[in-house]
Amino acid sequence: MTATVLTARALLLDMDGTLVNSDAVVERIWRRWSERHGLDGDEVMKVVHGRQGHASMALLLPDRPVQQNLTDNARMLAEETADTDGVVEIPGAAAFLASLAGLPHALVTSADVPLATARMAAAGLPLPRVRVTAESVGASKPDPEGFLKGAAELGVDPADCVVFEDSGAGIAAGRAAGMRVIGVGPRAGLHGPDAVVRDLTEVRVEPLPDGSLRVHVG
Repeated sequence: MTATVLTARALLLDMDGTLVNSDAVVERIWRRWSERHGLDGDEVMKVVHGRQGHASMALLLPDRPVQQNLTDNARMLAEETADTDGVVEIPGAAAFLASLAGLPHALVTSADVPLATARMAAAGLPLPRVRVTAESVGASKPDPEGFLKGAAELGVDPADCVVFEDSGAGIAAGRAAGMRVIGVGPRAGLHGPDAVVRDLTEVRVEPLPDGSLRVHVG
């Protein structure tokens, strides 16, 4: 893989698939949901990564009332929060987060606070001080709202942010926010990020004297 160097003033980090490998839980819960609704599990799994649950349901069951999706989503979030079996860090995530201590970064996730807290704890990872969760936004990824809020909370121009994402919805959200995107893992490379890594062992962040960050990829 060719090495890439990006300069930024802040990093915005997705959680599932980027810092935390929660695929086992996501598969279990969404495949059960697929069976209940008579949908093809493989097709459902192509949609759900990166989005809030109710947004995925709206795409998969377009005729269903919004309130029913929100109610169903709340039940599924509770199921996901209670099920941390198989939730582990993406390789290199703990060291990567440790290297960001004191540097401008934020978590931007489609999970709500209880789910984000449970999954980060299960993976043995610290929660960044600045967090944008499902409760903080009116629109799910691929809408850019979450990333724009993260940049605003850090006081950094969107063009000076680099996003770390694994999903098509998340990469589209980062792009729509006017940010550069580093894709993490096998799903990411299909969606045209600026650079892609197998996992976070392939990323190194170097703070510069002027307060900016040099991000070495590969």
